[in-house]
Amino acid sequence: MFKQFTENITASQGYLLISLGIFFLFFVVVTIMLIRLRKEHVKHMSDMPLHDGIKEPQKHKKL
Repeated sequence: MFKQFTENITASQGYLLISLGIFFLFFVVVTIMLIRLRKEHVKHMSDMPLHDGIKEPQKHKKL
């Protein structure tokens, strides 16, 4: 099946197939990295903007 398909490919179609392969490979690699990512690392990274070392102003109490 692939032999018949690849025999009739012109140069411009080859570039399209190569770019499609790179696109597909990129998302497969990113998906594998996300699956293997530790949950503790995700929690730490999501909390970083909240704990940047700057003290928050104290809220004024109503009298």
